[in-house]
Amino acid sequence: MPFALDREQQAWCAELRALAAERLRPLTPKSEPGRVNRPLVAALGELGLLSRVFPPDGTPVRAMDLCLLRESLARECTEAETALALQGLGAYPVARHGTARQRSRWLPEVAAGRTVAAFALSEPGAGSDAAALELRAVETAAGAWRLTGEKCWISNAPDADVYTVFARTGEAGGTRKGRRSGITAFLVPADRPGLHGTPLEMLSPHPIGTLAFDAVPVTPDDVIGEVGEGYRVAMATLDLFRPSVGAFAVGMARAALDTTIAHAAERRAFGGPLKDLQSVSHRLAEMATRTEAAALLVYAAAAAHDAGEPGIARRSAMAKLFATETAQYVVDSAVQLHGARALRHGHLLEHLYREVRAPRIYEGATEVQRTIIARELYR
Repeated sequence: MPFALDREQQAWCAELRALAAERLRPLTPKSEPGRVNRPLVAALGELGLLSRVFPPDGTPVRAMDLCLLRESLARECTEAETALALQGLGAYPVARHGTARQRSRWLPEVAAGRTVAAFALSEPGAGSDAAALELRAVETAAGAWRLTGEKCWISNAPDADVYTVFARTGEAGGTRKGRRSGITAFLVPADRPGLHGTPLEMLSPHPIGTLAFDAVPVTPDDVIGEVGEGYRVAMATLDLFRPSVGAFAVGMARAALDTTIAHAAERRAFGGPLKDLQSVSHRLAEMATRTEAAALLVYAAAAAHDAGEPGIARRSAMAKLFATETAQYVVDSAVQLHGARALRHGHLLEHLYREVRAPRIYEGATEVQRTIIARELYR
């Protein structure tokens, strides 16, 4: 579909970029690497940015708004973008599927940046194959459950205040449909007895860790949605957030492209500016074209999601697949055209080079997105 941002959207994006550069970027050193930056999360709440993800009137977040937010923040401050996205991912299942009591208890605090949320789906043996999770929810005589098992690669763990946890409440069947139907989503506060976590040191210093559940008690009041329908809760969340991962990638690609265009115009080599070398100019043209194509896929998917059009899973997968692969190409090309200076610690491209790798893996790796697309073509 043809797509272009209107003037109001363009103005909002410019405002977001200014806020990210002037108000949010200075807060990035306020926590140790790999741990939640609570001053940054609080600032996102104070500036009203988290309220765009969780509107106070209870209306669903628009995928278009989420994508505009993530791309704009990513161009100026990837840490702020990630903090906003993780709040959204962790609490969106409550916003869409939670009870009135769950929403009133948690969403205002998450939107204000006072409570940190996390989305706990992945496990050591169930990352890309999300339906294969093994965290067990064993029903007790009192009609409640106890969670036993482990989660891994959980963003904001172990520092989050509340977790959306996906656990197996039924036996895994012989088909994928059977395996999916035995999963339930639970809202688990971090102070529940038996819940422990450990941070992980990663290539990019995001807050990521493991969670250990030692007979953690949960009740029917903690169920998000319906018992046995947790897989649908997870996939509905990912269908919204996958295009916005693409928007994050587009933001990084645009930042890398902007700095490379400026560098190629200023840097002189072989008797003239780099931009006059055909190999350089053609690489810049390819970087720009792929970035624009990625943006169009992302915002087409967002518009389709908001319009309730069919094929959302396919469009979301296409957007995430193409945009994250494009960002990897653009950032790598930018490093190549800058040379050794781009690898020096503290350079924008050194930062983006570490940041750009993970989106090709989380929320469904590139290979998973291709599988989703192919499956949806025959649905």
